[in-house]
Amino acid sequence: MLDPLVEPRPQTVSAPHWDDDAKLISSRAIARREASKRRDRLPQGISTPNSLGDFVRARRRQWGAEKRLRPLPSIHARPSDRKVILGRLAIIATIVFWMTYVIYTVVRQFLTYGTESFRFTTEAVSYLVVVTFLTFSALMYLVARQGALQRFASHTRVARMELDRHFASSQGSMTVLVPSYAEEPNVIRQTLWSAALQEYPSLRVVLLLDDPPDPSDPVAASRLERSRAITTEIRDALSEPARRLSGALFRAQTISADVPVHREEVEELADHFLWASEWLSAQAAAEKVDDHVGYFFVEQVILRLAADLERTGAALHAGAREGTGPSRPRLLEMHRRLAWTFCAEMQTFERKQYASLSHEANKAMNLNAYIGLMGADYRRVVTESGTILRPVSGGEAADLEVPDSVYVLTLDADSLLLREYCLRLVYLLEQPGNERVAVTQTPYSAFRGAPTRIERLAAATTDLQHILHQGKSHYNATFWVGANAIIRKRALDDIVRDETVGGFLVRRYVQDRTVIEDTESSVDLAVHGWTLINYPERLSYSATPPDFGSLVVQRRRWANGGLLILPKLWRQ
Repeated sequence: MLDPLVEPRPQTVSAPHWDDDAKLISSRAIARREASKRRDRLPQGISTPNSLGDFVRARRRQWGAEKRLRPLPSIHARPSDRKVILGRLAIIATIVFWMTYVIYTVVRQFLTYGTESFRFTTEAVSYLVVVTFLTFSALMYLVARQGALQRFASHTRVARMELDRHFASSQGSMTVLVPSYAEEPNVIRQTLWSAALQEYPSLRVVLLLDDPPDPSDPVAASRLERSRAITTEIRDALSEPARRLSGALFRAQTISADVPVHREEVEELADHFLWASEWLSAQAAAEKVDDHVGYFFVEQVILRLAADLERTGAALHAGAREGTGPSRPRLLEMHRRLAWTFCAEMQTFERKQYASLSHEANKAMNLNAYIGLMGADYRRVVTESGTILRPVSGGEAADLEVPDSVYVLTLDADSLLLREYCLRLVYLLEQPGNERVAVTQTPYSAFRGAPTRIERLAAATTDLQHILHQGKSHYNATFWVGANAIIRKRALDDIVRDETVGGFLVRRYVQDRTVIEDTESSVDLAVHGWTLINYPERLSYSATPPDFGSLVVQRRRWANGGLLILPKLWRQ
């Protein structure tokens, strides 16, 4: 059993929901949101022009596909007492109905007709076992759902000012690892942008390409070259806002805390917020939106951040006109917020270029290869077996620097993060009582607007899984879902296993024995006294299988992986 977890309960007012139009100060933000609402329902087979370019579906929409594009709210609605009571009654009713079935259908038949024959007995017992397992599955869902409802009822969102205050003094570094194998460059690009635009004090985003480094197939070679160029493209794009906003932060930090805040400083800060908003809007306008995922990326990742920055800038201008403004510490916090949003470091790493790293074909070893390098500098040495990485001492020149970090964020290449994901989850980890929490995450939700029936059904099961995982946290029974998670590096160091392969040290942080490496690693973390928790909001989204074949492969992989780790879970 995992230890109880402590969730922060700050004495602050819950932040308003982003969808509250009454809070939008800027007329431009209102116009953008109204345009978004008009595009929320698109007629089947029709693409409508918008400020982001023509929305064109990649495949013909099927009958029964989802038309709505607006995602569910980030903050779960607080459940009513009636909903909670009905959930409890459903649990009781499920147990009563099962007992009724056993008594009146099975036991009564045996008492009335006896065993009759071996075949009759076998069929009756087999049917009872099947119905029992189905009922147990439904019961576990209802129990988990009830736990999720209780978490949603007790959750209070930490106010924005409290986040700024906390990270003014706590600035632990974070490395975002995005493993990718044969993914489409545009999919990778959207994921990296969603990570790069996370507001965080010290953020490093690394794309872990696992494709063969020298493919003979021209299509694969072209895809690899385009993937390699993504981090450079994002780094170059961020250079202008990073230079401008970091310079503004530096100038603000040079002013003594005793100096009163002048109106010109507030107006300058407001201009920076509005400029950043316009820069993001320009980036969104340049995006080619050709499917429901691209729509989500533009509307929810880029424009949602732009609208938030614009609201803040408009509020600062209004305060300056009225002669009110933030204090000196608050002014500095807002400068940090802008600078941190656009100052992510970007890098691409390919483990298969080095003979000294494991080339085992799985996502876990792709992550392990890079995590094992963290905290040291290396030189590339060419040998007969290929290029190897040799650690260097402090005074020696290095070809590759891999800084260590306090936190590691693992993010699938087809997932997207909403703003404040890093801030809110790290804030949770750093609350008193959560020192032994190793992993925190928001179980991913599905993108709305699926163009096929299969993808819509898969998305529905994904959203159900989100509720299940939230409920499991209520019973201290959650596990790591690998699509996105923030992990304490110290916890990974506790569960690492070293072995020598081909004369080189191979470090296994994330277990690779099964295809559901994250779930197996959850067991290892629990054995070492660490716990896991799900943050009760929707802050991450991931793609779902678009066709039946992909869906079968995914679900079979999950089922088989669960069976493989069952003995380890039993031993724990």
